[in-house]
Amino acid sequence: MNADNAHPALLVDPAQRIFKVARRNFVDHEIYQAEKEKIFDRSWLYLGHSSELPKPGDYITRAVAGRSILFTRDAKGRLRALMNTCPHRGAQVCRERKGNAKSFQCFYHGWVFSADGKLRGQPGEESYPEDFKSRETSNMRAVPRYESYRDFNFVSFDPNIVPLEQYLGNAKEYLDVICDQTDAGMSIVAGSQEYSIRANWKLLTENSIDGYHAMTTHASYFDILMNSTDNMSAGTGGGFGYDLGNGHAVLEYSAPWGRPVAQWIPGWGEAGKTEIARQYDKLIQLYGKDRADRIALKNRNLFIFPNLVVNDIMALTVRTYFPMAPDYMVINAWALAPNDETAWARKYRLNNFLEFLGPGGFATPDDAEALEHCQRGFKNSKEAMWNDISKGMGKDKPSHNDELQMRAFWTQWNRQMFPTPIPSIKGVAA
Repeated sequence: MNADNAHPALLVDPAQRIFKVARRNFVDHEIYQAEKEKIFDRSWLYLGHSSELPKPGDYITRAVAGRSILFTRDAKGRLRALMNTCPHRGAQVCRERKGNAKSFQCFYHGWVFSADGKLRGQPGEESYPEDFKSRETSNMRAVPRYESYRDFNFVSFDPNIVPLEQYLGNAKEYLDVICDQTDAGMSIVAGSQEYSIRANWKLLTENSIDGYHAMTTHASYFDILMNSTDNMSAGTGGGFGYDLGNGHAVLEYSAPWGRPVAQWIPGWGEAGKTEIARQYDKLIQLYGKDRADRIALKNRNLFIFPNLVVNDIMALTVRTYFPMAPDYMVINAWALAPNDETAWARKYRLNNFLEFLGPGGFATPDDAEALEHCQRGFKNSKEAMWNDISKGMGKDKPSHNDELQMRAFWTQWNRQMFPTPIPSIKGVAA
């Protein structure tokens, strides 16, 4: 892998309002290998939501950046993130995806660990030193760094990474807006969506914060909205994109679809109108009208570098995606909802989640098809070398359908991939 003046990863010329990305960044195997070390091993990565482990003994096993992680709530109610590897001979300790257990037994030699990862017993204890169980090296190893914010739990494999709240920076404001939909807390709805796309992972990053593609790629969905007054609110579209620093970015905008918190559409009927009004009034009581309007009537596509997307649109989705190869990624998505949501609101939230955001919905198959076509197009990357993401460059306040958000991601990606500045020449990113 190299990135020099002859083979730059980016081409940037602010004076000419040019921002281009080399297509080899999406196909080069050496770049993919370097990303695992320089991006995924040195960032905070989403692990799960606290609500997924409500009781002591609850656990989930989850793959994060190629590692098997055991996410548990121990007997004292404390959340733990453990490397799912036996300290004895390296076998995976927990082989189930989720459940509740007081302890975990490695099936290879029978070592038993409590939910906090401590060794509790092993066959043939008399053959080990008396203090063997009290040695730290006998326990399952904790993930190097584990922290949470507003019940969003993150891990990092870099022991020297900055604290999570510092890393999140300005993105915290938008997580707060999302989590403030209720004062009763938020929970992941049972179940998940898991699927794959034969495309480079960075294409999904771009797609997730790209307001520019919506009207063309998702034309079928918008045709249905526009041709049925029942599915549209009285609100108008439009909004802005923001670079939040550290590679994070967000779109915040108005849209015509219904929001369970709390934008009514005629298709929801009078019962829905009453429910939405109740929710909206409660938001005003909690936060005042300005913040209530922002929570209820604005949509957000929030991206947290490098691979977490929280879509607060017609439903609320938490999504991660990890590369398996330069041209293949695996995606996991969950629905998030207020704990005090009524059965009516939950019904329409999940309908929206499946209708637009699910693997069989209006949006996700369109997006997957578009990204896979891009990946096929990148086979010509030696001759057709550059992607252009310059739309809105130079604007004082870029629109939500400009490309500032993607430039924020790529600037941080370049910074982590190539921390030693490249000698500058005109048109080449330093």
